[in-house]
Amino acid sequence: MKSYLQPFMRYLSGDKGLSPNTLESYGRDVSQFLGFAEERGAVLPGDIRKSHIMLYLSSLRGAGKAAATVNRNVVSLRAFVHYLMKEQLIVQDPTLGMEAMKPDKKPPMVLTISEIERLLAAPNEETAQGMRDKAMLELLYATGIKVSELISLNVGDVHTEMKYARCTGGSGKERIVPIGTIAAETVSVYTAAMRDKLLRKNQEEPALFLNSLGGRLTRQGFWKIIKKYAREAHIEQDITPHTLRHSFAAHLLEGGADLRSVQQMLGHADISTTQIYNGIARRNMKEVYENHHPRAH
Repeated sequence: MKSYLQPFMRYLSGDKGLSPNTLESYGRDVSQFLGFAEERGAVLPGDIRKSHIMLYLSSLRGAGKAAATVNRNVVSLRAFVHYLMKEQLIVQDPTLGMEAMKPDKKPPMVLTISEIERLLAAPNEETAQGMRDKAMLELLYATGIKVSELISLNVGDVHTEMKYARCTGGSGKERIVPIGTIAAETVSVYTAAMRDKLLRKNQEEPALFLNSLGGRLTRQGFWKIIKKYAREAHIEQDITPHTLRHSFAAHLLEGGADLRSVQQMLGHADISTTQIYNGIARRNMKEVYENHHPRAH
């Protein structure tokens, strides 16, 4: 039944205009479901029953997958089923009546300022790769952009003298974000003194951050980089590239920034998404007060 996967992906890519990351997620979700369904006797699209989908989603929950992951699979499978109906490969929709799981309400992981400083100090600035890594980490924490936005930056997107960066989100919407002095100076040193050492013979490559072959760094490549420096900085939490984005937002709010400005810098369409950081900031301010005010106890 996996022979239907590639036509479905072409349909999504051509007709729906989805981002590459979303397409990758849809393909992975549907491929895993089709393997699951085939093991249970569904060899043709018409063999797919609601019970197959319910059992598959139940297996995800049983494996400890987050509600967001299960809900994403529901969306992916609905899209696949609608494609099958459009192509008249099935008559009835087995996803009808399915409800999304309530999302997990875990607070986002935020590093302390001390942990951030250790992480940013970890790269070796004497090497081209170390200076690149330093510039990436500084830029992520200074702007709160996503790692997908970071690796999509071209040389002309970061203006170190004017201290701003132009980035494009997954929806294709462009926004301008400010950059602090330290991040601007670090990126400036990297581009002036170290980027050419990574560029090699790829003189036409526009990417700001390059891999060891002179091409654009990937998300997976950056994932390995941040894990490496987290270990070197003795950070015990299992951090991800998104941890710097969370820390950026929480530290701004702790410092007195207004919620609307943080929303704009993060590129959130709805301010309710940004409000999750308010609780973190309030908790951290309470800790600071209790630790430092002479009459707190």
